[in-house]
Amino acid sequence: MRPPFGPGVALALVLGVLAASRLPALPPVAGLAALLLPGAWAWSRQRDWWRPAGAFAVGAALFGLHAAWVLSRQLPPALERGDFEVTGTVVQLPVHEPRRTRFLLRVDRGEAIPVALRGRLLRLSWYDDRASTDATGGKRLAIEAGSRWRFTVRLRAPRGLRNPGQGDSEKQMLAARVAATGYVRQAEPVRQLRGGAGIDGWRQRMATAIDAQVPRPAARFVRALALGDTRGLGDVDWDTLRATGLTHLVAISGFHVGLVAGFAALAVAAGWWLLPALGRCVPRPQAAAVGALLGATGYAAVAGFALPTVRTVLMVAMVVLARLWRRPMGVGDSLALAAIALLLVDPLAVLTAGFWLSFAGVAWLVWCLPAGGRQPVVGGFLAAQWVATLGLLPLTAVLFGQASLAGPLANLVAIPWWSLVVVPLALAGTGLEALHPGWGGPAWRLAATCFDASWPLFESLADGPVALWWLPEAAWFALPLALLGAFWLLLPRGVPGKPLAALLLLPLLWPDRALPRPGEFELVMLDVGQGTAVVLRTARHAFLYDAGPAVPEGFDAGERVVVPALHALGVRRLDGIVVSHGDADHAGGYRALRRSFPDGPVFAASDARIGGAAPCLAGSAWQADGVEFRFLHPDLYFPAMGNESSCVLQVRSAHGSALLVGDVGKVVERMLVHDHPGRLDSDVVLVAHHGSGGSSDPALIQATGARLALVSAGHGNRFGHPAPDVVRRWTLAGAQVPVSARDGAVRVRLLRGGIRVHTQRAGRPRLWDAVRRADGAP
Repeated sequence: MRPPFGPGVALALVLGVLAASRLPALPPVAGLAALLLPGAWAWSRQRDWWRPAGAFAVGAALFGLHAAWVLSRQLPPALERGDFEVTGTVVQLPVHEPRRTRFLLRVDRGEAIPVALRGRLLRLSWYDDRASTDATGGKRLAIEAGSRWRFTVRLRAPRGLRNPGQGDSEKQMLAARVAATGYVRQAEPVRQLRGGAGIDGWRQRMATAIDAQVPRPAARFVRALALGDTRGLGDVDWDTLRATGLTHLVAISGFHVGLVAGFAALAVAAGWWLLPALGRCVPRPQAAAVGALLGATGYAAVAGFALPTVRTVLMVAMVVLARLWRRPMGVGDSLALAAIALLLVDPLAVLTAGFWLSFAGVAWLVWCLPAGGRQPVVGGFLAAQWVATLGLLPLTAVLFGQASLAGPLANLVAIPWWSLVVVPLALAGTGLEALHPGWGGPAWRLAATCFDASWPLFESLADGPVALWWLPEAAWFALPLALLGAFWLLLPRGVPGKPLAALLLLPLLWPDRALPRPGEFELVMLDVGQGTAVVLRTARHAFLYDAGPAVPEGFDAGERVVVPALHALGVRRLDGIVVSHGDADHAGGYRALRRSFPDGPVFAASDARIGGAAPCLAGSAWQADGVEFRFLHPDLYFPAMGNESSCVLQVRSAHGSALLVGDVGKVVERMLVHDHPGRLDSDVVLVAHHGSGGSSDPALIQATGARLALVSAGHGNRFGHPAPDVVRRWTLAGAQVPVSARDGAVRVRLLRGGIRVHTQRAGRPRLWDAVRRADGAP
């Protein structure tokens, strides 16, 4: 008979939740409820294979019901861009930046609050006045964890960009139960009702104490290791951690919670040893177990109940219950019970990377390593490192699109040094500071000194040419094949065919990049919001037209969208970059792009102010793999006029052509028709100026005869792009009009067999898709 809470049942529950999360749309709630009841009956009452089948059904039904509930609580589309006066409490730690503060607000449930916002979680930003020269932050710096505020906010329903290689922010907000995003309206009254309070307020005060008592820059890492507070880590820090595979150690991990639980158990056992009379009330093993659970729970609270800490607390709780009931329980059984408990409470946890890395890492170790401590310490540590590296490689490749080649070596140093030296010192400082202000400083400073002793090694490893391996997006079957290959490679010695098992990793680590053949080319219009970024690929070359928008101290599409998309498409270097003109929505992401792709020539408009760029003069041309790239505008004598002097690029091959016209208006469009008669015919046109009413002259539309008119525009932009009249003109001319705000990234391949179009949202439907929900799709 299969146990009702064993590893097999836990696996079935996980698979049921995962299967439901991959559905393109939610089934009816009544159907989910009808599936839940017989599933629960089969799980609890039946035997043999009925129990896993029942757990599978329960997992699928629970995920669907939770997702339906969370989606129903998101801001209705009819209320988007509305202003609401709200009162609420700041949860978790706010992020203060030079010109803005980002924070989460839990809205009160009072009758004065709009019904659609009562009790909801909002993700808000508080920006400084753009016209102000004061960068001190003013009143917004008073935002702290646990504080209560009243202000007016402008909101919109959760909605994100959809691109290759980019994280799905709509999925992340669903998992976090975020009901709306928006910003504080400074023109309206803003009032603080209470200062920081609760566990989040205490974390805020501890973080401030660390900053005050620990010399920078090491303070930011002490905060991360002691409190799970990673707000102080910059882009360079994260790049180093990713390249060395150490991101799992910087924020508080499950291993750190286990250490605290162990120390707490030892402390309680020591107390029982010093006072033997306590054993008459509660036996020492049971008391030590309860102490371990209290210590683990307290530390998880200090870390803000991050998922790895919750998973470890649940595992500790299972072991403690078994000890209290005097029943033996292995690590595998406690891991299964922890997974079951977590998914029954929060099935949306499968949408987070932390769930898979946490449980999969422990599961690999439980399965591969011998029980009972029969290995030497060093040998066991090396074996565990090998198992974790190989076992988690498929998941990290799929979740993050990268593999750290320096990770195994870096972890050999960081795991024992940080976890057994730096973290205990940081925790000791936190405990001493909690007892009396100022007592934690010496321990924190010693932790910083020990951390600084190791950090230069990891920086040098990260700077190596092969530290980080970016992986293109692979086909759906690559992950199961890679997991099978890892399973095969981790089987005991003597199992035949291990060299063949390594081949199963190739579809994931070396996927087909689907490159065009000579004479063909591909155009990818990325979804960058209100801006433009277009990737052009031939058989062996890649080019970029514009780099997307960027806001000072805010969203940078070059860093967040363009670079990850290039990695996901398998672009290893750019053979040329065109910056059509100097506006921030086209050139803003250039600097971030250049940090990751420093090679290749740059062409730009004369007023774009791009250092070292060559002018994109009309008549200039080059060829790549049988495809011609030619500038049609501006000519040598055209004045610098901003939008009107945008670089106009034509891409022509034997199988089709494309025209990219930047932000030119109708006057320049008519000039193009006049100056290039009979040469503007194009299968694909990037509609000028994001589809504004001052572009897309009928003469240009007729001259191109385009089958596809691509519009790169942000959702709900204040300019109203694309203008309905513009869309109508292209549509009446026989063109399809994909819009990035509606369709996500648009991938167009001009091949021998014709034109193939793939849009990111339609090609990869998700049940939480904001566009389909706003359009009323089931």
